[in-house]
Amino acid sequence: MGAPVLIEVPENVSNPIDIALLEFEADAIPITVVRKLPGEGAENIKFPF
Repeated sequence: MGAPVLIEVPENVSNPIDIALLEFEADAIPITVVRKLPGEGAENIKFPF
C-alpha cells in the first residue's frame, strides 16, 4: 500500500504480511489507542506498554 519499510528486511522475506509481522515484533510500528473516558476526556495508550 505504499508505506515505507521501518526495519532491515532479510533477503529471503518478500511477503508484505511477513514484513509487517517483523516490524511489529521489532516494536517499529508506532501504535496508539485513544480510549474515551466518561465526560470529555481521553487517554492515549501507546504500545508497547
